[in-house]
Amino acid sequence: MVRAVADWWDAVELWLTQLAFPLQVVLAVLVLVPLCWGVATGVDRVVEVAAARIAARRAVRRE
Repeated sequence: MVRAVADWWDAVELWLTQLAFPLQVVLAVLVLVPLCWGVATGVDRVVEVAAARIAARRAVRRE
């Protein structure tokens, strides 16, 4: 299974490197911008939940 994924990735990488540079940039932007946005959103939610839990524990300790 890992070998199949590696072979697929090698084929995609070869295809991408053979494209003209402007097309490489466009594809990278179309993939990376949504990916980075999704990761940032996920990290933001995790931090928000963790901060809320910490604040709730501190509020319980103060009482």
